[in-house]
Amino acid sequence: MAATQTLYSGTGRRKTSVARVRLLPGDGKITVNGRDYKEYFPRNTYQVIVTSPLRVLEVAGNYDVVVKVEGGGPTGQADAVRHGIARALSEESQEARGELKSAGLLTRDSRAVERKKYGLKKARKRPQFSKR
Repeated sequence: MAATQTLYSGTGRRKTSVARVRLLPGDGKITVNGRDYKEYFPRNTYQVIVTSPLRVLEVAGNYDVVVKVEGGGPTGQADAVRHGIARALSEESQEARGELKSAGLLTRDSRAVERKKYGLKKARKRPQFSKR
């Protein structure tokens, strides 16, 4: 069996999630970790997030998307997949890159959990203060 030819690829990141995305010529099937994306992300919100770069460029039926994602939870993974798909599509042309950039899909969301500091209960929560 011949190996499938990757058309475009991109890496998406969000919080602790990393998604490796490959775009292949096809009819619009999106596979995440070997499962259909609607099965992997059962929540409608996540499905909309994942398909947003394809809808911005109106190329939803032109590519098959194969994704391997690991780390984090469903929100971070969905955002990482979106970022990876947007990066892969930006390799297509300068016009596509411009549209994705103006839609804010190529920007890496750098927000992550703040580390816990010593002497505190959480990152910012202090122990209760007793005057007497």
